[in-house]
Amino acid sequence: MAALGRWPVPRISAALEFVREGDTLIVTKLDRLARSVRHLGEIVETLERKKVGLRVLDLGLDTGNATGKLMLNVLGAVAQFEREMMLERQREGIAKAKADGKYRGRKPTAQFKQAEALALLAAGTPKREIARKLCISERSVYRVLSAAA
Repeated sequence: MAALGRWPVPRISAALEFVREGDTLIVTKLDRLARSVRHLGEIVETLERKKVGLRVLDLGLDTGNATGKLMLNVLGAVAQFEREMMLERQREGIAKAKADGKYRGRKPTAQFKQAEALALLAAGTPKREIARKLCISERSVYRVLSAAA
């Protein structure tokens, strides 16, 4: 089932790969399973194709019947709407803060450690070890070192 690899969260893909006919996939919250109605639809379609049920504990929802399937779709749409509204409010808040001069974004922490990273590299320290010692990601080490070159 190569198609299962398209989901962004590896654990969801692994769970969908693992379940067998007659199983029930149990999740605590709907928003922990899918990020959009489309994504939810794909997951439910995969589960139906494999003849696997779905239960959402906090909603008391079971897709073993038609009412459960209807409620799942309605609740999925409401959850997506809620998330989109939250993101819209967040964008508006950031725009207002920028206009007021109060929003500057996150400080580039890895850039402040560039001198230390260069010194460790010159001493022959592997990049993975540099990342561990400076408490930054390995990708940040590469980014800092390439900016210095």
